[in-house]
Amino acid sequence: MIKKDSNAAVGFIFITLLLDIIGWGIIIPVVPKLIGGMINGDISEASKYGGWLTAAYAITQFCFAPLIGNLSDKYGRRPVLLFSLFGFGMDYLLVAFAPNIYWLFAGRIIAGITGASFTTATAYIADISTPENRAKNFGMIGAAFGMGFIIGPVIGGLLGSFGPRVPFIAAAILCLLNWLYGYFVLPESLSKENRRPFDWKRANPVGSLFMLKRYPALGGLVFSLVLVYIAAHAVQSNWSFFTIYRFNWTEKLVGISLGVVGLLVGLVQGGLIRWVNPKLGNEKSVYVGLALYGMGLLLFAFANASWMMFVFLIPYCLGGIAGPALQSIISGHVPPTEQGELQGALTSLMSATSIIGPPIMTNLFYFFTHKSAPIHFPGAPFLLGAVLMFGSAIIAYYVLSHEKKPAIQ
Repeated sequence: MIKKDSNAAVGFIFITLLLDIIGWGIIIPVVPKLIGGMINGDISEASKYGGWLTAAYAITQFCFAPLIGNLSDKYGRRPVLLFSLFGFGMDYLLVAFAPNIYWLFAGRIIAGITGASFTTATAYIADISTPENRAKNFGMIGAAFGMGFIIGPVIGGLLGSFGPRVPFIAAAILCLLNWLYGYFVLPESLSKENRRPFDWKRANPVGSLFMLKRYPALGGLVFSLVLVYIAAHAVQSNWSFFTIYRFNWTEKLVGISLGVVGLLVGLVQGGLIRWVNPKLGNEKSVYVGLALYGMGLLLFAFANASWMMFVFLIPYCLGGIAGPALQSIISGHVPPTEQGELQGALTSLMSATSIIGPPIMTNLFYFFTHKSAPIHFPGAPFLLGAVLMFGSAIIAYYVLSHEKKPAIQ
């Protein structure tokens, strides 16, 4: 068992997540080409399938994330995390050899069932954090995502030149190596005295969300977070399709651009947030971050040259100071014995937004880019994302400015 505020423990989970995200990032640049080849369609049409593939993953994760979170509260984080990593490895192998689009959907469903790495990792971080360093440690999760996206997409773009399936094989190898690493190195974070009995009523999507009802002060903050999740899909679900369609980017350039995203996110959440958060505090970090997110999305919407996409990444990625601060505020309202359940509930909400977010954004992209589009405007998803980000900032301000109930430390 590890102690609170353990730098070694943060390092363990950081490396585990880093390898996991590299495996995920490797496949992103080649997904449009892989889908397009399977459906014999163009990028605009392939984007619709990309959105529904993400939704298929999200639906199963929405159903299973609360179960995973509750299992980790009973049996500990380590075994659940290892199960997740192994499942992802099998998924990548299945997709690598998928003969048609239906097998891609099957692979995404399997990944959704076993997709506990984020849920369990956030609970793991909550286990080993103190109130003073909680936001900083949650920021390390973002840093792992950032570094993974520096390395993964660049490798994926390069490997994609050998065929759209090659990156999936590489991702499977990395994920299974990650599983072996975790098996031999990753310690348990949840002490036996902080474990609780498993309860089926609390281990389902609806029961998980009812958990949030026990903390009324979280309602508005969670809704604010939901809007952020939906808005983020303007980038997450559309970046490859948009840049290939709008600027005729190759898989290599898509990979490089996502590598730049990863670099900026890593600098913000792994470094800048350590300086900004203590100076601004969690509340101001949320407002400033959401405003920057919205500004970046608005600029993406009207970009008309490739170089603009790279420049406009700066304000967008600076918005990353909002996420850990908001998550820290929410986590601070819940006692240690229920952190796993909380993270499971939040992951379920994130998955629920991923059920509706990608189809909304990709179908919006398709609507404004297909041959019979009434208005040609490929940046429409970014514009919608900007509106949602600004709305999230307004809601967060309203809730936090009226909040009187003290957080549980």
